Amino acid sequence: MEKSKKALPLVLASALAATPFVAIPQEAHAVSKVSVTAKDDGVDEDSKYTIKFTMEDDLEKGDSITIEFDSDFKISKNIDESDIDADFDIKTVKVSSNEIKITVNESVDAGKITIDITSGITNPKSKGTYDVTVGTSNDDDEDTGEIEIKKSGSSSSSSGSSNDYAVSLGSKGAGDETSIKLGKISLKGSDELESNEYITVVFPDKNMLPSSIDSSDVKVNGTTAKSVSVSKGEVEIKVPSSVDGDDYMTIEFSKSAGIENPSSADKYTFKVKYDGVTYESEKFEITKSGSSTSTATSAFSVNLSDPAAGARTSYTFDADFGNKQLRADEDLILEFPSSDMVPGILSASEFTLNGKTAKRVSAAGNKVYVTAPSNFSSTSEVKVVVAVGAWITNPKSAGSYTLKATVAGRTLESKSFSVSGSSVNPTPNPTPTPTPVPNTTVNNSTATIGLTSTAVGKATGVNVAIKTLGVGLVKQRDFVELVFPAGYKVPAYIAPANVSVNGVAANYVAVRGQNVLIYPSQDIPAATAANISINAAANIVNPAVKSTYSISVFTSEEKGLLFARAVGVGMPAPAQPAQPAQPSVAVPANAALFKVGTANFTVNGKAYPLQVAPTIVNGNTTMVPAQFFKEALSLTTQWNNKDVAVISGTKVLKFTVGSNKAKLGAQEITLPAPVVLNNGMPMVPIRTVTDNLGYKVGWDAKTSSVFVYK
Repeated sequence: MEKSKKALPLVLASALAATPFVAIPQEAHAVSKVSVTAKDDGVDEDSKYTIKFTMEDDLEKGDSITIEFDSDFKISKNIDESDIDADFDIKTVKVSSNEIKITVNESVDAGKITIDITSGITNPKSKGTYDVTVGTSNDDDEDTGEIEIKKSGSSSSSSGSSNDYAVSLGSKGAGDETSIKLGKISLKGSDELESNEYITVVFPDKNMLPSSIDSSDVKVNGTTAKSVSVSKGEVEIKVPSSVDGDDYMTIEFSKSAGIENPSSADKYTFKVKYDGVTYESEKFEITKSGSSTSTATSAFSVNLSDPAAGARTSYTFDADFGNKQLRADEDLILEFPSSDMVPGILSASEFTLNGKTAKRVSAAGNKVYVTAPSNFSSTSEVKVVVAVGAWITNPKSAGSYTLKATVAGRTLESKSFSVSGSSVNPTPNPTPTPTPVPNTTVNNSTATIGLTSTAVGKATGVNVAIKTLGVGLVKQRDFVELVFPAGYKVPAYIAPANVSVNGVAANYVAVRGQNVLIYPSQDIPAATAANISINAAANIVNPAVKSTYSISVFTSEEKGLLFARAVGVGMPAPAQPAQPAQPSVAVPANAALFKVGTANFTVNGKAYPLQVAPTIVNGNTTMVPAQFFKEALSLTTQWNNKDVAVISGTKVLKFTVGSNKAKLGAQEITLPAPVVLNNGMPMVPIRTVTDNLGYKVGWDAKTSSVFVYK
């Protein structure tokens, strides 16, 4: 039988149509599982706070999270975005009474949230349990967590039992550098590791730790830490993502972290803090003598390529600085036995640290500062190679010496290394009089310097003809030094094949700025000539400005300038300045003779060295070193970098470096040229001294020399 379809009564239908539908009940969202941890839970202490909670609803950009502390807390009104660490971008932070409102600057998904308030929170002044309430603009219900404030502070709100886990050390010796393994540490209760949370390891002695530890040297449950920081005996480790959810911890520090055992033999424990719980290790023992084969207190051995006194040599050594590490762009300081071992100019290319070329090198006295390159891997173990080309030399006297090396404030001293043989530059025995030591007669008045090309801005060859060497040169050890003036472009490297000495290719060529040092492949005896040829392939480039330029010649074995010559670039070479116009007369037996441009003088047929060669300035004024008056004329002469005094009987003639005025007693004298400093030696107009102190000046045409006598 078919069922009938009956319509609703009209009255009922009308009533239903007029009745509004009741809204379907919506699900309520709430904040839950609020956890509060204080880094320092002592009364009235300033502390970092970590707030963890679970959101049940997403946040959109512009929504907010509110954290309200109990009224007994003191909350700074200056808390801002820089004081809040979170896994999301923060737009603003506002403080009102004891409430901190954080506005988010991006969408935040529902789930676990961690917020660190790094500063601005002061604990209540009384111990007890206090509430911290958390809510969001999108969750209907707030939730409250508790924090216990104690009379004396600690860095955790609860503690695990003692002897929670084992400690394994790579070395147990006092002061030894060591690896460390802590764990396995079972987490308490329902705790588990969470990515980006922090584990704090408290060391029994803060001196065990270096100033910083690279994250690659720390592992959590076998995975490299996200970040590591060191502060006041504690290491804070950021949990890596791959161990998220683990209910245990194993923490490992490699030996390269630079951690050292306590310096005293005793028993110690570690503490590890995580999520408000402190886990204390079993006791471990440190013994008096370490078994480590590489300790920071061990002296290192220095190897020399040439142990002879005064010889140019390489320096090679391996040093272990313990808990101090050499890092990129930081300095290793080498301290040599004496400053005369270190040349004035150093090249970074001659220094390597763990096989990498130094970023830069500088010197101050006997200390050399070697900067690690930017790509240098931080380490406490450093292999240092100072190549022969750095021109570091051995001490001048045979004996035993040590080298010091410093990294990050820690200085190590090497084992003694021996320098053999006799001194190449023996210290002369002191004499009661200033009588100069005789030297081989040197006459370079006809020595020449020529260019193969005088074109401006073009590469040129250079030919130097030294007529006489006062002191012989030993092959591969001594050198001739050419100094090019500003304007010349001197390459950083010149191949020895492009330079010859007396027709033989040079043994080595070093470039130090504008100076070119040429080491001959053969011995060159004293009183002989030396012809040096640098071909254009060496790429020494003439100045770009048309002018005359002076090139100077020195040797490693003679004091002062050997000679200098003017060369013309883009123009004919200038004529040599005229010698003082003096009548040619017989030279008295007691006269002292000198030549312009030659660094010596002659008395009774014997030549004596001068620190600086006499020169002519302004075309007609002859300048001589103050040393000449003392050693050639036996006048009492005193000088320094500022003043000169020349004394004859009761007459005192005083000069000032840089001034064209002199004083003879109270009388002021105007000089034809100001006194200047050349290579540390004051240069004085000779006629001012001779005319005022009763000496005569003559010209010897036979030897092209000026002579002075009384």
